[in-house]
Amino acid sequence: MSIEEAERELVGEFELFDDWMAKYEYIIDLGKDVPLIDEKYKDEAHTIKGCQSKVWLHSEVKDGFIYYTADSDAMITKGLVAMVVRVLSGHTPEQILSADMNFINKIGLHEHLSPTRSNGLMSMIKQIKLDALAYSAIKR
Repeated sequence: MSIEEAERELVGEFELFDDWMAKYEYIIDLGKDVPLIDEKYKDEAHTIKGCQSKVWLHSEVKDGFIYYTADSDAMITKGLVAMVVRVLSGHTPEQILSADMNFINKIGLHEHLSPTRSNGLMSMIKQIKLDALAYSAIKR
């Protein structure tokens, strides 16, 4: 599934809910499906800077595709990182770097997240794209 298809799928899932309380509950549910990071990566080196909650992210390349695992100590934050991982994991560095992440606006996350959670979400995306940039540089 392409990044664009994953984004459309996620937007469609959120359109099923009429109010933001239901959407928050769904974000929490999505966190239950995040590919969990190995405990050995729950360290300072894998902590996302800029998040109010603890968020850990690990990436690795297999056959030219980057796969992410993550975790958080907060339920909504874990759901947010799960959404980003779901959309971007399993793609090439170039695809990840060119992803516009427009699903965030289409879902309405910026308007409905607290400023600290919104900043944390942007920090997660920034770290994922930095990892992709690093892997693309190694490939050359």
